[in-house]
Amino acid sequence: MSDVAIGHGQPFVRKEILQPEPPPASLVGFSGWARQNLFVGPANTLLSLFCLALATYVAWIMLDFLVLRAVWTGANREACIGPEVGACWPFITTRFGQMLYGFYPAEEHWRPATVFFVAVALIAPLLTPSAPYKKANALLFFVAFPIFAFVMLSGGFFGLRPVETRAWGGLLVTLVVATTGIVASLPLGVLLALGRRSKLPVVRFFAIAFIEFWRGVPLITVLFFATYMLPLFLPSGWSIDGLLRALVGVSLFSAAYMAEVVRGGLQAIPKGQYEGAMAMGLRYWPMMILIVLPQALKLVIPGIVNTFIGLFKDTTLVAIISIFDFLGIIRSAFADPNWATPGTVYTGFAFAGIVYFIFCYGMSRYSRFVEERLDVGHKH
Repeated sequence: MSDVAIGHGQPFVRKEILQPEPPPASLVGFSGWARQNLFVGPANTLLSLFCLALATYVAWIMLDFLVLRAVWTGANREACIGPEVGACWPFITTRFGQMLYGFYPAEEHWRPATVFFVAVALIAPLLTPSAPYKKANALLFFVAFPIFAFVMLSGGFFGLRPVETRAWGGLLVTLVVATTGIVASLPLGVLLALGRRSKLPVVRFFAIAFIEFWRGVPLITVLFFATYMLPLFLPSGWSIDGLLRALVGVSLFSAAYMAEVVRGGLQAIPKGQYEGAMAMGLRYWPMMILIVLPQALKLVIPGIVNTFIGLFKDTTLVAIISIFDFLGIIRSAFADPNWATPGTVYTGFAFAGIVYFIFCYGMSRYSRFVEERLDVGHKH
């Protein structure tokens, strides 16, 4: 781009490109964003001010109850009784070990704690894109770690004291059910999605029947059937662990929903991708694994993570089969007369909400990070 000006008989030629002018100050930063999104027109401004006032009021109520008027020390309910008393945090600190491990023997708490630390040590580099040795790390986490966790938690090997799954509970059960469901539902969901799009009538029929059956019943019904009805169909003398039945039911239920999410991604892949892969001489499975599935899964990352978050929250339904997960342990602790106060119930549910929010928000932010890294939206 150049400008030509004639003066005194000599032309003036601009050789450099003009730099763009900076945007107006009113459009930059938070104030600019607020002007464009929150305060556009009288109606939008009034609605934004109302929402801001409501959010401020709710935040103040929570801050006042959870922090300003909260009780932080005490040995029993006497410390939390009073008209101006807020959250009863001694109730949480006293029951914290039970909220983590349920009724797991106190002298054996080092075993689930070890499993937690090993899980974090393995999954942290697995979720870090720049970490090396991804294949070895994945092999350890998906193959070796489940065996290690089962041996450590159940015992009966290497001199470890056996602990029945009926004694498990708290956050331990929540993480076991959620992690097992997440890890098992994704590959099974992918296979079901491929089966539903298969050209083989028998494969397509069974895939559709499986998906529609599990999506047609609520999870609470699945858990109830797996716990109370399934033993009636087993041969005499046969017994299946209650937690194992819950894990299988949750995994199959979640896989049906995951299959529909993955199928949406497969349908979004242009037909030219399939034709190009076949033109290169690739057979069905190499074409799917190397070309189609990576693109399809990248497109449906939000749907996959949404299914994971829903599954993590649905683990509270295991209470129907007398398995006390994190929320179940908190609710059972309300019956303790030593901590029976009006504020105890609100404190327990507030603490549960904070814990669930941390896990779910963490999964949501990590999915956003993966989306941006893979450039799902093809931003330029």
